[in-house]
Amino acid sequence: MAAALGAIQAHAAPARKYRAAVIGHTGQGNYGHGLDVVWQAFANVEVVAVADAGEDGLVQGVARTKAPRAYRDYREMLRKEKPDLVSIGPRWLDEHAGMVEAAAGAGAHIYMEKPFARDLAEADRMVQAVRRARVKLQIAHQMRCSPFTRRVQELIQGGAIGRIQELNARGKEDRRAGGEDMMVLGTHLFDMMRIFAGDPKWVSAHVTQDGAELAPQHVRKASEAIGPVAGNQIEAAFAFDGGVPGHFASKACATTHELRYGLRIAGEKGVIFLPMGIYPAGQPYLLRSAAWLAIGGQAWEKIEPAPEPAGLLGGSALIANALMVRDLLEAIEQDRKPICSEEDGRWTIEMVSGVYAAQKSGGRAAFPLRDRAHPLSSF
Repeated sequence: MAAALGAIQAHAAPARKYRAAVIGHTGQGNYGHGLDVVWQAFANVEVVAVADAGEDGLVQGVARTKAPRAYRDYREMLRKEKPDLVSIGPRWLDEHAGMVEAAAGAGAHIYMEKPFARDLAEADRMVQAVRRARVKLQIAHQMRCSPFTRRVQELIQGGAIGRIQELNARGKEDRRAGGEDMMVLGTHLFDMMRIFAGDPKWVSAHVTQDGAELAPQHVRKASEAIGPVAGNQIEAAFAFDGGVPGHFASKACATTHELRYGLRIAGEKGVIFLPMGIYPAGQPYLLRSAAWLAIGGQAWEKIEPAPEPAGLLGGSALIANALMVRDLLEAIEQDRKPICSEEDGRWTIEMVSGVYAAQKSGGRAAFPLRDRAHPLSSF
């Protein structure tokens, strides 16, 4: 770990000094997937404070972040510390909108855990808060900065599989299969689909519970506070620019495999499979076969990652976050959008909401959705 941190520090491009603060909430989403410690990867970032409403969690947060000051109220921390950067760590979504509005209002740039928001009304509030404050927001869809993703983009642009014919994505299909899988993990897939095919125009969908058509009694609370979810089987068809179709599916089943969770990009001349693994995991594969089958001596080839500075290939989830933060810092200094901005985060919630809206209507749901309330809030 120390070696990996040192390597990232040595190659982090931005030289400006920053003061960072960390927001977590132990027992209610905690600190996400390493969003509290990622700042340690940058020599030019000093963590000045941590906030956690839970006393025990706050003590542990101080120990992990080595922050010199601690607060039970994140608003008080933002007001007193006036940080340049804030990480919003909780995985639960019930506080995301308030935390983003408070951080943006304090003039802080934001690195935050996904999913973005519980519904589109909250997502709209968050986008407006970031725009109004003219700060940068990066959401932790780490596949965006993965060297594997970059290499896949290069291969497609270079014609390795020809023109894209279709996108096929499956969720993890674990105990959360269906609606919760779509919200928690499907958002990664939806974000990737937009990278390769642009913004979707509309979606049609079929959502069922144990084979029964979705009904009000199927709406439930998820295992974490991410808003309402429904169904243990989802089939969704998205229409992207240029007639490219995109499919998403998640179904409860007795047997699954980690490599089902990913995106298959099928082209005229072959297929690329991009697993949704946190870098340095997530090795993609290429099949140079117009039949989309490994026949006639053709076989799946490993795709090696795009080059990165020495040391970034260590086996730590911190590296994936560090790549995202590095892009955020460069976006601040270059005054550009981060690679996964607030608008990208809102699009993932737009696509999730569209699936439920399409099921309710029995037809297509066109983007952007007119009704910004959660589709499951009324039947």
